[in-house]
Amino acid sequence: MSEETRAKQYYDAFAATYEAERDGRSRYHDLLDELEVDLALPYVRDREVVEVGCGTGLLLRRFAETAKRAVGIDLSPGMLERARARGLDAREGSAGHLPLPSASFDVAVSFKTLPHVPDLRRALSEMARVVRPGGVVIAELYNPNSMRHAVKRLLPAGRVADVTERDVFVRFDDREDLLRALPAHCTVERVRGIRTVIPAAVALRVPFVGPALERMERGLADSAFAERYGGFIAYVIRRG
Repeated sequence: MSEETRAKQYYDAFAATYEAERDGRSRYHDLLDELEVDLALPYVRDREVVEVGCGTGLLLRRFAETAKRAVGIDLSPGMLERARARGLDAREGSAGHLPLPSASFDVAVSFKTLPHVPDLRRALSEMARVVRPGGVVIAELYNPNSMRHAVKRLLPAGRVADVTERDVFVRFDDREDLLRALPAHCTVERVRGIRTVIPAAVALRVPFVGPALERMERGLADSAFAERYGGFIAYVIRRG
């Protein structure tokens, strides 16, 4: 079975419960989403944007509110069904073969998807291909230097239906890995680190501690410390 087929089956199974702790149900996931959306919105507003790995459309919905046009791509029919139920333009396709014309968008974004794509170089090339010259690619990777990486290695894998999260391909890449995978005409313009000081999602529910961690997370997001140790690193990349 190919990694793409394995991922499609995993996310189809995940689709039924994906939002159980999202969209207002968990401060942890809401905070991550807010930090990602806040980074992307200045680039997305009044522009044409494609989200690679749109899932059930939680972020795509927010991009669509301010973008000139917003399109989502995902390989999971189960996820796409829920995105389309929101009235979103969500299409089936993979990060390595985007079903879109070249230079057809101003911005391409991808959050929590590229770490599950075996060929990072191809996925970034595809995102850059569909962006017009001078446009922006926002690519989020999992950080091998983070506390989150250590926790994922040490603790039992989370279950999704009859499989675990270790049944889908996952990669952790630092900035040097990203630079090696980037097309030659692309340059990193900005970096944001996310989940830098939160030890576990439950910590945000602790009185006094949770609000303090959230303030720290927001304050550190665009710092060199967060770029080094954040669990998720989002790179704003300019296509030349």
